[in-house]
Amino acid sequence: MNADELALSVYRAERRVLEIQAKLHRWSGDDPHRRFDDLYNLVADPGFLLVAWDRVRNNRGARTAGVDGETARYIEAVRGLEGFLADLRDDLKARTFQPLPVRRRAIPKAGGKVRYLGIATIRDRVAQASLKLVLEPIFEADFLPCSYGFRPKRRAHDAVAEVHHFASRSYEWVVEGDIKACFDEISHSALMERVRKRVGDKRVLALVKAFLKAGILTEDGTLADTSAGTPQGSSATRCRTL
Repeated sequence: MNADELALSVYRAERRVLEIQAKLHRWSGDDPHRRFDDLYNLVADPGFLLVAWDRVRNNRGARTAGVDGETARYIEAVRGLEGFLADLRDDLKARTFQPLPVRRRAIPKAGGKVRYLGIATIRDRVAQASLKLVLEPIFEADFLPCSYGFRPKRRAHDAVAEVHHFASRSYEWVVEGDIKACFDEISHSALMERVRKRVGDKRVLALVKAFLKAGILTEDGTLADTSAGTPQGSSATRCRTL
């Protein structure tokens, strides 16, 4: 598949994905108590996986490898994109897909502190992105307009603009809060309970849990279990806003 053919395939896939997302969002909004029981086939759908690949490929992190050492360019040049996506789809459909541990890297912060990022493999990132394409429109319907974290077409600047709007009129106080080690302390059981309120497909629930339990490969080469929390930098962290 040459570049023009790939671009056309992605365009067509994106249109179909958007149509399905619009339906999921509408159904979710129409019934706040609806649970979706047949979503897994969408996660493993060729169109969803192609759009997921395009999202991952065009992210700056595509140049960074996970524990398997593979970057997006390596997959395109050596493995071949069509074969890569076909193998991933086969594993998802056969339910033999198993996420690899994320690679932890420490990023310096102000004051001498560090922030830990979890770098998943490209393969796992594509599966996560496809899962996000399916789940996001469902949970989007439950968010309040004042929520800005990790939502499509919303940025931190939008939240700042809203604060400025109210502060320049009648509001006089702005209260800022922070949860210490939020990503590190997220309860997996509490998170899964929230997901189950909207998702009844056990295959999707198992996939979400598999990502949460994938483990971490530390910088000294030690493999650590993940009994709580989600690594920053992965699509799984978006679940924290559910």
